Amino acid sequence: MTEFTRRLLALVAGCLLLTAVPATAAPAAPAGVETFKGVKVHAKADKAKVKVNEKVRIRGSLEIPARSEAAETVIIQSLQAGVWVDLRSTSCRPNSSFSLSLSFSVSAQLTLRAYHPATTLYAAASSETFVLLVV
Repeated sequence: MTEFTRRLLALVAGCLLLTAVPATAAPAAPAGVETFKGVKVHAKADKAKVKVNEKVRIRGSLEIPARSEAAETVIIQSLQAGVWVDLRSTSCRPNSSFSLSLSFSVSAQLTLRAYHPATTLYAAASSETFVLLVV
């Protein structure tokens, strides 16, 4: 067998091995650290309809069954062409409320939500969507 043939067979065998092994799951939390899956985010706009460049306040809360007081990130997102796009973020302590203002420079009907990204301790979560009409 030539060197080329041996290398080719090794490459094919390696590829077959990779396709036969199932994908591994995401890494688990470090030993002794409990992960919380019961994260809930709630949010809504103070108004359902605003004028262009008018500020609208988004208020919400972050429910985490936790003992931590560390601030967590909450992101306000807009659904654009089937993709959630980050608009603005704020921080919120577990089991507390948040509030932030947004304004928009164009007329549009926006589908919004609040989103808490996954961390090493907490699962990702998002609020129910709500619609804001900018005229």
